[in-house]
Amino acid sequence: MDDRLTPLLYVEMSALGAGEYEHDRVPLLAAQAGVERVWWGTNARPGRTDLPRRLDECAVLGLAEVTAGFAPPAEAGGSFLFRRTARPGQGVLTGRPTTGVLLVLISPRDPGDAQALRDWADFVHIRHIAAAAVPGYSMITPYERVDGSSEPEPRFMHLYEIDEGDPEQVFQSMVPRVVARLGRPGTPAFDEWAGHPALRIEYVSTFCMSGCMAGSRWAGADG
Repeated sequence: MDDRLTPLLYVEMSALGAGEYEHDRVPLLAAQAGVERVWWGTNARPGRTDLPRRLDECAVLGLAEVTAGFAPPAEAGGSFLFRRTARPGQGVLTGRPTTGVLLVLISPRDPGDAQALRDWADFVHIRHIAAAAVPGYSMITPYERVDGSSEPEPRFMHLYEIDEGDPEQVFQSMVPRVVARLGRPGTPAFDEWAGHPALRIEYVSTFCMSGCMAGSRWAGADG
């Protein structure tokens, strides 16, 4: 994250409390072979009802930048390994640290529709969000699940990095900016942006940074 190329990203959606995750889980995860950095944050809007959800709620999101050969420690809640898709992320490079994220997990309703869903996400949905220049958003990076699980959902992750402001407020400011660009709900352009027949939303929420660890270095949200 932080405007760097991250080919592999390990994601943990933990039910642990923030303090317990930081004390017990982060050092364990950071010590694993292949882990370059760990970022973690607390859920900014737990139990949201404005969007559908198929995965369990989580209190803390852990993100580990990893290399090939990484093997996760014993799980602490839901965990997934994602690889960047072939297409690039979209947005802006600011040089500022990622202080919040919007996590979006989606799947095709039918596995055969994966490419159609990917094309819509890249060329329509993410494209117009990036073009709307939402204040606080930096990079929006698409990833695909690669952990070999017998349960292949969620298939895709869209990771929105936020480098200023409250992550939930930044997220809520997105749709009005897209409306200004495309038109109101019910117009063809907006409706094409808002959804796709193959889209199934697995999970959406925003997270505020609690800290990050790179090797033996640790930084809290203020440094």
